[in-house]
Amino acid sequence: AMCHERGEGGLPNDDAEAARLYRLAAEQGIAEALLNLGVLHLQGRGVPQDGAEGVRLYRRAADQGCAQAHFNLAMCHERGEGGLPNDDAEAARLYRLAAEQGIAEALLNLGVLHLQGRGVPQDGAEGVRLYRRAADQGCAQAHFNLAMCHERG
Repeated sequence: AMCHERGEGGLPNDDAEAARLYRLAAEQGIAEALLNLGVLHLQGRGVPQDGAEGVRLYRRAADQGCAQAHFNLAMCHERGEGGLPNDDAEAARLYRLAAEQGIAEALLNLGVLHLQGRGVPQDGAEGVRLYRRAADQGCAQAHFNLAMCHERG
């Protein structure tokens, strides 16, 4: 499925075939297949665009402990995508879960929420601490955000 989605291994890019194969794998309980099928539904690639179905698939993957699904759900809550209302507190909770599972970008986004006081108490020191943790894991955007914090004081 991933080869069809990416056009790798000599296979043509075919999002519809990727969606079909992800669906088969998802029916067997593969969390990453649920996640990737959710992405296709949210973006309308290979399947009709259906944000609610994408979120439902993300939730199923997250229920299986998929860190990236927690992250994607957090972004949907933060941005009000996939039919979800904007809910920064829920986004923070989900970013925290993703961060605990090693997603550096979740630390970065949680740091932004702390610096801005969105969904969590405003706490610049905690935001910078989270940026540092993300930077230590190789997140380039965290390095940039730390530089901006140093520049602005």
